[in-house]
Amino acid sequence: MTNPKGSFIWYELMTGDPDGAARFYGAVVGWTIAGAADPAAPGGVDYRMIGRSDGGNAGGMLALNADMLAGGARPGWLGYLYTPDVDAAVAAIVADGGAIHMPATDLPVGRIAMVSDPQGAPFYVMNPVPPPGMEGMTSDVFSVTEAQHVRWNELSTDDPDAAIAFYRRHFGWGQEGAMDMGAMGSYRFLQLGDIGIGAVMPRMPQMPVSAWTYYIGVDDIDRALAAVAAEGGQLLSGPHEIPGGEFSATGLDPQGAAFGLVGPRR
Repeated sequence: MTNPKGSFIWYELMTGDPDGAARFYGAVVGWTIAGAADPAAPGGVDYRMIGRSDGGNAGGMLALNADMLAGGARPGWLGYLYTPDVDAAVAAIVADGGAIHMPATDLPVGRIAMVSDPQGAPFYVMNPVPPPGMEGMTSDVFSVTEAQHVRWNELSTDDPDAAIAFYRRHFGWGQEGAMDMGAMGSYRFLQLGDIGIGAVMPRMPQMPVSAWTYYIGVDDIDRALAAVAAEGGQLLSGPHEIPGGEFSATGLDPQGAAFGLVGPRR
């Protein structure tokens, strides 16, 4: 694929109630999520594509079954980072203090593994296999500007300096610029090439573990937050005005998965 190494190329919602999650994100974001599992999903798992209004996909949704829940899986969002060599990436991450949560596995869509950084924030690494005839495809699930795409990737971590160094070593990210948050510390911006992809901040006491929060673009922040409340979600913070005049907020969906939203006020 044409995305550079270290790109966010997929996002996945793990949920115990796929139908409820489909209703919630449909109302809040405008996504269309299939009402039944993708028949091509391996191993009989309930996996559904998250469709955008423009016909593309925003990611996928994995229904947590009883075995997954018994094994400790919980509702949440995970990002996939592109690497051309999953096995080498996993070995290097483990040697650098990270951990493996799912070993490298071949699926029809590519080779993947779930890992965590040394501070415990989980993510996937993946080398995808594009569909026949689409070998030069580019993932567009992340966009700096567009609604119904993830627009910002925010890492809350116990050791921002170590985390920045880790992602720089393994994925080639840059770190330039920061915003002073006073007693909350520094909000430090991340880049892949010349694209701002997110930020790193100190983990706040109300967040139990180091983790990524993914901010989904919406067409109208006030409309989206009204839908969060109407559909049984919980607002955690915001809306806060951000540089450029848009607004951001964080919340929990009805199944307990944390998410962020970003968009204009109409």
